[in-house]
This record gives sequence, structure tokens and C-alpha cells, in this order.
Amino acid sequence: MTAGSPTILALDFDGVICDGLIEYFEVAWRTYCQIWSPANDTPADDLALRFYRLRPVIETGWEMPVLIKALVDEITEEKILQEWSNITPQILLQSRLQAKDIGAKLDNLRDEWITTNLNEWLSLHKFYPGVVEKLKVTIASEIKLFVVTTKEGRFVHQLLQREGINLSPTAIFGKEVKRPKYEILRELIKVAEVQPVSLWFVEDRLKTLQLVQQQADLRDVKLFLADWGYNTQQERKVAQDDPQIQLLSLSQFTKNFSNWG
Repeated sequence: MTAGSPTILALDFDGVICDGLIEYFEVAWRTYCQIWSPANDTPADDLALRFYRLRPVIETGWEMPVLIKALVDEITEEKILQEWSNITPQILLQSRLQAKDIGAKLDNLRDEWITTNLNEWLSLHKFYPGVVEKLKVTIASEIKLFVVTTKEGRFVHQLLQREGINLSPTAIFGKEVKRPKYEILRELIKVAEVQPVSLWFVEDRLKTLQLVQQQADLRDVKLFLADWGYNTQQERKVAQDDPQIQLLSLSQFTKNFSNWG
């Protein structure tokens, strides 16, 4: 499917460049404890690992403490994978909670943590093997690198800097932009200095890639699903069967672009 290399490479952050699972669980557990007040505020030994496995079902941050509630309530992993969209409203109803209130609690806890101990919070984010080197090589090349993410841009910039990756803040489109990713891709093409544009986009959420697919003017964008990110086996199968989406492994990603096919 692919040949040569892109003129523009756009990458998602969490689930493509960086693994934030440890932070996700920690902030989700703190939020769960604040809402449901368990007798024991120490999580069960296997809870984090079970949460990590099921992270792909999460679409929005408020769902993370609800996932912990589902696991504590002993809803099976298989049922969560198959019926998550039905499980969440049931838990909200039973607990007399609203999604926006859970989201606000989670955001407040995270903000407080960042304010009081930023270094500890940053340290819970781990870069995937080989990715740091790949980014440095790409930045040193003629390829224009951009990060398109739902994480706040300032934190992405700080995390990259900690790894010695010198990417301009103007090349990071974060949560603060408040626009769909396909709109940002459209903008990157519009302002590209090199013509013709060859834009490649790597994302770990299948739905995000499918939204790009639906944009008639973005049909030339090459789409890649990062199989090492937060997606399920079923989603990877859908991508594999879609001629417009390339399933990409971490070993392919860290090699030359000619190996991405």
C-alpha cells in the first residue's frame, strides 16, 4: 500500500508515541475511591492489569473510573468487551451519577496532582520502545512531523522534552484546540510548504480513522492503525480488512517508511 515516505507525518500521542496506562489507572482509581468510597483504598493486586487489558473500550475519560467499578463488581472482561456501551448507563443509573460529574471529579483530581507534583505525574508516562529514536530521526529529516492528540499540548511538549525530542509547540495540536482530528489534518494539508502533499496519519483509535475516511477531501491521506495502542483484536481485524487502512506494528513503525506497507 505504501511507498516512499510522507511529506507530512501526523501522529496521535497516547497509544502511539506514549503509553499512559499507569497514569490512567492511578487517576481512575483515585476518582473511583472518591465517588464510591470503598472500604479498602488499596486496589486488588490484579486490578491494574485487568484495567490495562480493557482500556480500549474507553472512549472518554469519565468512563475510566466506571470501568474500575465494573471490574470491582465482578463483571467479566468478556462481557465488558462485548457490551460496554450498555454497561456504562446501567452503572450510572444504579449509582445515581452523571457522566459529566464523574468527568469533572477526574479532571479536578488530575489537575490537583499536576499542580502539586508535576514530575511524579509526568514520570507515569512511558514511551514505546524505539519511538523516541524514530521521532528524532524524522525531525532531522525533511518530513514535517506533527502530533495530533486529545492530551493537553503543554504536557505533550514537556514529555517530549524530557526525552530530548525538540518538537516546536506549534507542531503539537492538543486538547486545547477543541477540533476534530480530521479538521486538523485538513489544515495541515492546506498550509503545507511542500507540494504535492503526502500526509500519513498514525492513530490507535479505529473510529478516529473512520471519521477521516468519511471526509471526501481527505481520501488521499494514508491511514495507519497502531496495533500496539489502545485497540481491540476485533478493531484490528476490521482495519486489516479495510483496504484504506493499514494495520501497523511497532516494529514497522520504528523502521524506515518503506517498511510500513
